Amino acid sequence: MRITSKTATILLALMAAVALSAIPATSAFAVSSTGGASAPTSNAPGNAKVHPSGIATWFGPGFYGQKTACGQTLTPGVLGVANRTLPCGTLVKVTYAAHTLTVPVLDRGPYSHIADWDLTAGAAQALGITETVRIHTRIVGRAANTPNLGVPATAPTAVLAGGALAG
Repeated sequence: MRITSKTATILLALMAAVALSAIPATSAFAVSSTGGASAPTSNAPGNAKVHPSGIATWFGPGFYGQKTACGQTLTPGVLGVANRTLPCGTLVKVTYAAHTLTVPVLDRGPYSHIADWDLTAGAAQALGITETVRIHTRIVGRAANTPNLGVPATAPTAVLAGGALAG
């Protein structure tokens, strides 16, 4: 299944809306206690030094099946970003060329000293990125850090006439 950047953005926006609906209105950024590792409170989005543009690399095939620092299992379809200082679940709007995608922080990194961001292979593909590039970023919110954070919703299965399933 090929995921377009528009579809991926809509899916992530829906997942973020569901996750954010559980956050009390008294806090712009609530700390989640479910799943994954949490970053220190001193690295809250308001305190982290995040520049509006930076160098991005991407990672994927060699890490598939492994857990991220935030507790998600990395697969080709996971949409997310690694950052050295932002807490797990921070939502980052990433823009490259004519593509925009909102993704959660899922991992620590990048470990390359020239890069500021490390996109998952799914996020890089949705943005049309195939090499090291300069991206524009903006922190737009926070989602609960769950094991399924960054995993796109699955498409409904097709049913043949009469209720018989293909198979």
